[in-house]
Amino acid sequence: MEIRLLAKNKPENRLKIAKAGAIRPLVSLVSSSDLQLQEYGVTAILNLSLCDENKEAIASSGAIKPLIRALKTGTATARENSACALLRLSQLEENKVAIGRSGAIPPLVSLLETGGFRAKKDASTALYSLCSVKENKIRAVQAGIMKPLVELMADFGSNMVDKAAYVLSVLVSLPEARSSLVEEAGIPVLVEIVEVGSQRQKEIAVSVLLQLCEDNLVYRAMVAREGAIPPLVALSQSGTNRAKQKVRAADCFTLSLIN
Repeated sequence: MEIRLLAKNKPENRLKIAKAGAIRPLVSLVSSSDLQLQEYGVTAILNLSLCDENKEAIASSGAIKPLIRALKTGTATARENSACALLRLSQLEENKVAIGRSGAIPPLVSLLETGGFRAKKDASTALYSLCSVKENKIRAVQAGIMKPLVELMADFGSNMVDKAAYVLSVLVSLPEARSSLVEEAGIPVLVEIVEVGSQRQKEIAVSVLLQLCEDNLVYRAMVAREGAIPPLVALSQSGTNRAKQKVRAADCFTLSLIN
């Protein structure tokens, strides 16, 4: 607990603690059957991972699998902080595949679906980072990520529309992600975002709709039936410059909807 607190707010302490040899003993505590002790270990590892110089040492000390176990079975705080720690470790490109292959994606999807606000935020950010790797995208879709993403995007009071949409935007390049999005009734939700969302949300929704409808006449017809054309036209006239560019780049897409 003391190491956790020393590493919390003082960046200079994080490197000193790591250099003093704390990482391996802390990793062993992450596997503790004492849930409070496990929570302290997870949180201490998270705080040390805030120092970029410590990330490689933490991963090479075998922290990934214990963090994933804590993500599955720990206290609410341990689960949230495990998600954050895995996010930090995933910022090293070589760790993304290892984290995915060690089983992190399903419990992160579960946290996204069932956790509180902070847990959902932490899980979505970790998933966004991990899903820059194709095999993790596939794992996320297979783990059922589309259902919670669509639900969060549909709930404007959740304060999670942006984060959920960003995760969706990195997944939608996969054919299986597009079919899952349609199965979970994502098209009406995306069209509503184009109609009433913030400018940033509208930009992301347009980008996803474009990828969804590329070379797929069935999806184009579904988008048109949901009334996408008027808000797309309005966005091309009154949106931000970036939004206008996205919609204008999609002129042929909009025309194909009309036709």
